[in-house]
Parts: sequence; C-alpha cells; structure tokens
Amino acid sequence: MKKTISSSRPGTTRRTLLKGLAALPAAMILATSSYAADVNTTGLSVTDDTVTVGILHSATGTMAISETGSIQAEKLAIEQINASGGVLGRQIKYIQEDGASDWPTFAEKAKKLLVQDKVAAIMGCWTSASRKAVLPVMEQYNGMLFYPTFYEGLEQSPNVIYTGQEATQQILKGIDWAKETKGAKKFFLLGSDYIWPRTSNKIARKHIEKLGLKVVGEEYYPLGHTQFNSVINKIKLKRPDVIFTTVVGGSNVAFYKQLNAAGIDLTKEKPLVLTLSVTEDEILGIGGENVEGLYASMKYFQSLPNDNNTAFVKAFKKRWGDDIVIGDVTQAAYLGPWLWKAAVEKAGSFDVDKIRKTLPGIELTTAPEGYVKVHPNHHLWSKSRIGHAKKDGQFKVVYESKELIEPNPFPKGYQ
Repeated sequence: MKKTISSSRPGTTRRTLLKGLAALPAAMILATSSYAADVNTTGLSVTDDTVTVGILHSATGTMAISETGSIQAEKLAIEQINASGGVLGRQIKYIQEDGASDWPTFAEKAKKLLVQDKVAAIMGCWTSASRKAVLPVMEQYNGMLFYPTFYEGLEQSPNVIYTGQEATQQILKGIDWAKETKGAKKFFLLGSDYIWPRTSNKIARKHIEKLGLKVVGEEYYPLGHTQFNSVINKIKLKRPDVIFTTVVGGSNVAFYKQLNAAGIDLTKEKPLVLTLSVTEDEILGIGGENVEGLYASMKYFQSLPNDNNTAFVKAFKKRWGDDIVIGDVTQAAYLGPWLWKAAVEKAGSFDVDKIRKTLPGIELTTAPEGYVKVHPNHHLWSKSRIGHAKKDGQFKVVYESKELIEPNPFPKGYQ
C-alpha cells in the first residue's frame, strides 16, 4: 500500500501535526488534502517523496548505436526535473530495462515495468518494430509510452505520445524539397527490412509517383546487415538522382563506408543521398568523412541556432562529455519527461487516465527544437528541416519550413 502525505511519520504526534497545520493558510491545507487524495489513488509506484518511471531502449545489440542517445537524454531530463523540484513535489526515480534490439524482449520488459514495477510512464523504444511489440502491452495494462523516433505514421494510440515526426512532416516534405530544390526525378529506395522502412518507402513511392517522378529501384536488408556492395552496383547501373535511404543502426556504418569505397562522392550529389535515419549519433560511428555531402530530413539538428538549443547542448555535453553529439531522436527523447511532467502537473495526478485528458494542448516553449505542442492525435506540431552533412559530423540547415507542420498520421491516399 502506498503512503499518503498526511500519514504520520516516526516521532510525529497528532498534536504536533495539527499545530503545524494551524500555521498554514486554510487554502494551502485544502490544496494539500486534495493533492494527497488525487495523487495516491493511482495504484502506481508513487510514495510521499518519489515517483518511478521506466526507461526502455536497446543498450545492447545493433540498435544500441542509435538508442544510447535516447537513454542519455531521458536521464538528463529526469535529473533536471528533479533539480528543479521534481513532479508534484516528488523526485523521479527510474528503472532502466534493455530491449537488446529484440522485439519480443521489448514486450517482455514493458510488461515487467507496468505490472511488476508499476511505473507511472515509460520513455522508450526506437524502431517501429519495438513500438509495435510494446503497443498491445501498453494498451492492455493502460500504461503511457513516450516514443521519440520519427516514424511512418498510420498509428494513433491513447497510450502513446509520439514525440518524433510522422510521415507527412518528414517523408513528404523531404521528397518535395528534393524535387523543388534539386530537380530530382528518379529515386532509388533503400531500407532495413522491418516495419518503418517498408511502410515509409511505400508512402515515399506513392508520393514520388503522385509528383510525376519515378522509382527506379527498391531494396531491403536485415538489421545488422554489413554487405552492401551488390546494391551499390545496382544503384550505379540505375543512375538515380536520389538514393532515398531508411537504413538504420549499425548497418549504416558499413553502407556509407562501402559507398565511399565504391567511388560515390556524396559532395558531388551524383546521386544525391537523402536519409531519414542518419543523425549526428550515427555519424559518430560512421565517420564524418564518409557522409560529407549527405542530406537528412529531420526536425532537429544539434547546430540549430536558438537559445533553447544552446542551453540544451551545453547541459548535455556537461553531463555526458564534450565529445558527445546530439541527434534528432535524442532531442525528441529529451522532450518525453518534460511533456509528462507538464501533463501530470496540469492533471494534479499521476493517474494515466487523468493525464491523458490533459496532454492535448500541452506545449513546451523551452524545447531545443524551438517549440512543440501536443496535438489531440498525440503527435507533436513541429517544423520540417533539411540538413547538409559536413565533414565534422554536424549538419548545416539548408531548409526550414516557415510554419509548424500539423501532424497527420493518416494522410488520405497514402494508407
């Protein structure tokens, strides 16, 4: 049974407690009583002093190269929230579990966090495959997942807040940019073999054809795949204007090194490479010299010149080291604990049903990307951006939408 704020502590008599309450304004006493009742009827891991959340990412396996930044960002956000007073007067504790780049393991760990640990929320997943594995668990046990990765859309759950971009904000805008700015007409679609790349490329193909352009090739390879010489030869034969790539994780290290070794100089843009998945985090493993000239369609880059981001980058490097880099998903992961805190405090409770009602309309004016707001469909309003990779592993932003793009996870004609 969880403690309540009004429970007597060792050495505290009823007379002492009443004397202390008498010194408080009546309004504060009423607020405290209501506060205790609202907060502690949740059945979650909430005590007088703490609330526990879960962190669920791949700390091992092929996806660790991508997900380590998310873990670091979520821990930093939690530490900052605690330093500022916590949530509803409670310090956040976290239980970290390793999905180990294995989708059944993600589902197993999510159930453990919700049923055994009774966490108030879970910050986690990266791939769509891991999210799809976790989703029925979240819905069955009424948990709340803050999911940070750009993804294919075509999903909306009352138990998930999607802090990354969906297809209309990333895929369609990226292809439009390639056509309008670079005059692209022919595309080669290349991805890892799981839900997100296949669905993303299905959407990309429809949009490319809708624009009167052409897809000249489409290939997929298993997660962790390291031999791309065969598909690189196909690309050379097909002569696309754009290699549109959704390769993820450790496979990117092999792909870009082999692309470079095959004599394809990305700085010449023949073909131009447009990625949805290579962030500063991956470049750290790939090497900037292998991706210089690459274009990425994201909502966030470490180089964004705004005060929020300057403070975030400084704090991130102070916590995790000067050599650390920050990518799109890392920033989106950082938003999760802050959005949860805002919703909890608006609801005055950790209860999932209550915070679900408060989440739409929650906004962060302090987001490193600039500003975000939760849409009723549980996705975020955000800007679309195109970054051009430099040799030092950072991106120069060459395009930014003038307005925030409204999230539309079920675009008509793309399902």
